[in-house]
Amino acid sequence: MDDLDHLREQIGALDRTVLEALNERLELVRRVNRHKQETGTPMIDARREAELLQELADANHGPLSERAVQAVFAAVLDVMKQEVRGEPRPEQAPAGARRPAVASLAVVGTGLLGASVALAAKRSGVARVAGWDADPETLREAAGAKAIDVAAGSFEEAVAGAELVVVAVPVGALVETTRAVLAAAGPETTVTDVGSTKRGLARDVDDSRFVPGHPLAGGHTGGPSRASADLFDGASWFLTPLPTSDEARVELVERFVGSLGARTIRLDAETHDRLLALTSHLPHALANLLMQGVAAAGDEALGYAGASLREMTRVAGANPVVWADIFVENGDLIAEALTAHRDALGDVERALRERDRAFFERWIGEIAQARSRMLEYAYRTEAQRLNRIRVRIPDKPGHLARITQTLGAAGINIEDFELRHVSPEYGGVVVILVAGGDNAELARTLLRREGYSAA
Repeated sequence: MDDLDHLREQIGALDRTVLEALNERLELVRRVNRHKQETGTPMIDARREAELLQELADANHGPLSERAVQAVFAAVLDVMKQEVRGEPRPEQAPAGARRPAVASLAVVGTGLLGASVALAAKRSGVARVAGWDADPETLREAAGAKAIDVAAGSFEEAVAGAELVVVAVPVGALVETTRAVLAAAGPETTVTDVGSTKRGLARDVDDSRFVPGHPLAGGHTGGPSRASADLFDGASWFLTPLPTSDEARVELVERFVGSLGARTIRLDAETHDRLLALTSHLPHALANLLMQGVAAAGDEALGYAGASLREMTRVAGANPVVWADIFVENGDLIAEALTAHRDALGDVERALRERDRAFFERWIGEIAQARSRMLEYAYRTEAQRLNRIRVRIPDKPGHLARITQTLGAAGINIEDFELRHVSPEYGGVVVILVAGGDNAELARTLLRREGYSAA
């Protein structure tokens, strides 16, 4: 133990030396930039930066590869450049660059989505946010979470004088509530919504002030206590304007959505509902069916369920009130998707009975290619550049934070991760997705130095 303690002391001393050196370097960089400002020299010299990184890599005699050294110091340089300019760090930049699209906002329905819209709007600088909910307790929770400035006694009171109204009620009440809000709102007020089905609104609402919308964000359960200002950061947000929607109001809603951190995509209502039936509503239906089948097999099946079942049924049993509405409102398109799924199941059943190995090899290969394309869209990088790192961790607090801090300090972005719990005795496995072979090599090296098994 004495030797181990001594080694740890040496590491700690070296860490302090590194920090002192980085601080000293930062001060020198600031002085260089002050000189550049005085002389009119370009602030960023990309060629000099590349030369510096190569010099650092050439000087390295440790176990890290040349590219790994460059990756570490490139991250350090980026942070220093942002500090010198007074800029926010990359993960904070989108929020810092936002400006409020409206001065006053009303949210009708202050559950998870409505309260998150309110919090994100306040973060962007919206001066006044009023809210109303049919459930007084939900409204009180939203006010307690500081999501709204005014807890209105009626939705008429909430929308009075608002520049923009966001309707965030369950799908089953969406058409009726939207009509009522439009009737109560003034001629200058624009109205949008966050419902996950759009054809009913397109069919039953006709008003130039209305711009239907749907953010691809939110949780399976939860109320205003789980709301978050960053829920929409980087999210896609569909807008399905009516034929009569005023273009200036559509653009206002687009600016508002952008101020919340999301990016807008315009679709017609039919395309939206068909797309969501396939990519969201069908997976929920199948997850429920799969869970139902396993549960029917008894506690033995549930007790021995592995990671595959847990991952495939993650969305099973989601909020029954919300999802009953969705299944009813988009039922025809979900049923159509289930029919196509049933036809494909027939092909699989035939191949199983006939022991058709060639079918399975071809089928799985095609599915692998399709999933790779999906990952490329999700992570904006080629699927072959994504590397999976398996890290064994004990069932104790603090290890996830330690792993993310270790990789974050080296400028390694975690594209995604999965946590697979094994048992209290054996802990679990974190599967981390990292883009780039060099980043993956560096991540494994750093995690092993922290004492983790990283494969």
